[in-house]
Amino acid sequence: MSERAGAVPELILRGGRVVDPSQGIDRVADVGFAGGRSLGVGSFAPGPGTEVRDVSGLIVTPGLIDMHTHVYWGGTSLGIDAEDFARRSGVTTAVDTGSAGPGNFAGFRAHVIERSAVRIVAYLHVSFAGIYGFDWRIHIGESEDLRLMAPEDAVAVAEANRDVIAGIKVRVGRHASGIHGTAPLEIALQVAEETGLPLMAHIDEPPPSYEAVLAMLRPGDVLTHCFRPFPNAPVTAQGAVKAAVREARARGVLFDVGHGMGSFAFRVARAALAGGFAPDTISSDVHKLCIGGPAFDQVTTLSKFLCLGLELPEVIAMSTVNAAHALKRPELGTLKSGAVGDATVLALEEGSFDYVDTVGEHLDGRWRLSSRGVAIGGAWWYGAEDTRP
Repeated sequence: MSERAGAVPELILRGGRVVDPSQGIDRVADVGFAGGRSLGVGSFAPGPGTEVRDVSGLIVTPGLIDMHTHVYWGGTSLGIDAEDFARRSGVTTAVDTGSAGPGNFAGFRAHVIERSAVRIVAYLHVSFAGIYGFDWRIHIGESEDLRLMAPEDAVAVAEANRDVIAGIKVRVGRHASGIHGTAPLEIALQVAEETGLPLMAHIDEPPPSYEAVLAMLRPGDVLTHCFRPFPNAPVTAQGAVKAAVREARARGVLFDVGHGMGSFAFRVARAALAGGFAPDTISSDVHKLCIGGPAFDQVTTLSKFLCLGLELPEVIAMSTVNAAHALKRPELGTLKSGAVGDATVLALEEGSFDYVDTVGEHLDGRWRLSSRGVAIGGAWWYGAEDTRP
């Protein structure tokens, strides 16, 4: 029976394999929605106006959350269209990680976030203009010029937009911050402390080192690109997970994949998983320069981890309830009664599928997830058989 007895469903997803790690559910059942909310997992009787979607043979999950995207389309050179990406990926919440800073966040909100059918949550960049010089021919590390660090403005913008801003973003590393090491991170942490928000830190090549960044992160902060290749990999040349990595997790630092154009290696992921170190969240870091490969989309990134040996409920947790926990938004990432009425319908195929990482290694994988449709706000929004809404 429905968890909200008496409610007449407006939408029923009928007969799919429901995988909801937030509730420990993995069984064939219905999922119902009404009033923009989930009615829970169970058996539902349709009313006269109920839309019933037969999803038998498919997988139904809470709406997928991609913890690392760049969707300020038209406002930054790396931005992609969130709705197009959602149709491809089955994503209902795209987390934009620092595309906009305090100097251009108003445009991001007005022209993209508020117009999008797909939920967009943002990490605000501490750099005034966000990631402004990231393209095929022009590649400027926004954290390299400390004159662009705007902590006072970032605090003001974060406070004024708490409904859509989930945290503070900073990028450090040779490509992002040049010779300045952890200096931009120190500034961003002050903003995070002042606002009481978590921080997401990008790490690329040294300086600074992976270990130096981890040492500064607080419980609830996120290190993205956690399985990046050498240099600044989380594992030793012998494949052991570094002590600093385990120590950071023990004190509550969260580890996000952030695949992207250059930040994920199968060799590193295999070593970390063999050492019992799985990521907290799986994300694509999709942007204009990697949506055509090697990242492609969120379901491809999830598929890679299935092929590396994780079980389906683990992978789904890393793109639903775990991501909601990192965002401090418990209404997302679950099909519990009363939660936001988002769901993703997936197909899981078995065969031989070619996957590639960011250093050019190919993996012949056994599994492939693909998106077959999404419900957003309790209504069917898009399916593989539908024309573009």
